[in-house]
Amino acid sequence: MTDAPTRTRQRPAAVNLTPSAHARIATLMASAPADAIGVKLSTPRRGCSGLAYSVDYVNAANPMDERIDTPGGTLFIDGASVLYLIGSTMDWVEDDFQAGFVFANPNAKGTCGCGESFTI
Repeated sequence: MTDAPTRTRQRPAAVNLTPSAHARIATLMASAPADAIGVKLSTPRRGCSGLAYSVDYVNAANPMDERIDTPGGTLFIDGASVLYLIGSTMDWVEDDFQAGFVFANPNAKGTCGCGESFTI
């Protein structure tokens, strides 16, 4: 009996990033503090609907976080937030009045009127 090689199928990323989001992560990392190893997406409890999206610099990897390597830097997804974000698309949108990351989250059951927070 021979040992067959084990094949590991790569798991899809928890969050899909648009080209604009990739470019914004590259811009953030180009001006990041010296100790930053990437940016981290999390869903802290706040806002009128309960959860909000937060993107911050991170200077140490947490083994519980999801890691997405992009051409411009690494996006970490908070391990406790992954279940809220699976299947989401992260985009960067700029217009004359505002700029920011925008999320299309199929898990969100509702959002507040201002769009800053969501509920699962």
